[in-house]
Amino acid sequence: MEKKKLVIGVIGADVHAVGNKILYHAFTDAGFEVINLGVMVSQEEYIEAAIESAADAIIVSSLYGHGELDCRGFRDRCNEAGLKDILLYVGGNIVVGKQPFEEVEQRFLEMGFSRVYPAGTSPETAIEDLRKDLRIE
Repeated sequence: MEKKKLVIGVIGADVHAVGNKILYHAFTDAGFEVINLGVMVSQEEYIEAAIESAADAIIVSSLYGHGELDCRGFRDRCNEAGLKDILLYVGGNIVVGKQPFEEVEQRFLEMGFSRVYPAGTSPETAIEDLRKDLRIE
């Protein structure tokens, strides 16, 4: 069976690389083909990589708190680029300050993200969700 492809990276001006490396290894070990764009990734770079690799999902990380700003319009750009059905996951410290996660999650879901994870979520949670969403047995 062909491996499902994920594009991962840290969005915006964020330079937090440790979590990105952890996710890369976790997703690779779980059997995914992972295209790791590293840090300071623009929406356009995610989309170009997803098109080039025929990715099944884009996984966006953010730790510096500006994820909400960096992710605005992402789903629309994916749709315009022909990636209407691509899974869009986001996680980390994605907003400024302490805000109830339920409200944060709702805002990201309304922006078109498929799944939203708070900081400290284990990679296994996302792996489990990917298996469900991509219908991997």
